[in-house]
Amino acid sequence: MNICGFTGKRVLITQADSFMGPALREVFAELGAEVVADDRPLLEADLPAEIVRAAGRVDVLLANLAMPAPSTPAVEATDDEWRTAFAHMVDPLPRLVRAVLPQMVQRGSGKILLMGSASALRGMKRASTYSAARGAQLAYIQAVGVEVAPHNVQVNAIAQNFVDNPTYFPPEVQANPAFQQRLQREVPLGRLVTPREDALFAAFLCSGAVDCFVGQVFPVCGGWVTR
Repeated sequence: MNICGFTGKRVLITQADSFMGPALREVFAELGAEVVADDRPLLEADLPAEIVRAAGRVDVLLANLAMPAPSTPAVEATDDEWRTAFAHMVDPLPRLVRAVLPQMVQRGSGKILLMGSASALRGMKRASTYSAARGAQLAYIQAVGVEVAPHNVQVNAIAQNFVDNPTYFPPEVQANPAFQQRLQREVPLGRLVTPREDALFAAFLCSGAVDCFVGQVFPVCGGWVTR
């Protein structure tokens, strides 16, 4: 994989202490980026714009948005659960994009990458609210991607599952024999994708090596989606 360096580029990572945040921080810093990391959940409506304003120039926005996934049968999923999932993962996304797009369009360059979920691409039991929120993220990215492509701004998403990360696959989950059996049964790769593999692919999509991807969703899941 040919990844151009990020020297002189400023990369903004949201919720940088959870989900893929730690791996993204490490890899983009190694590649020479000036990493601006914010750890807060973006529940306040004005916070995304404040973060972008404080960051100044943003060459790459990594919309890393996550929350613990509910495991509720559809008939028991409440309005509160639905609203919570959308408040954590959907509502912040357009707020971030609205805040950062004007400067990217003005410069005629920029990358926005959503760290999303493959749960929107394959049905999962007891995951209706979570999957719906993740699906809304992907639909939004696809629409915005084709809208801003003429301005040389690339907006895309990674839709992942079975990627090693502290939010969804902490050590205690990985150590469970039932999970290891599930991994062998459901994931053709037979193991979790490593955080570094995922972050390096994110860096490739955000690098100057490729400017041709427009509103695309890239599954990173060890073959789980197409099994």
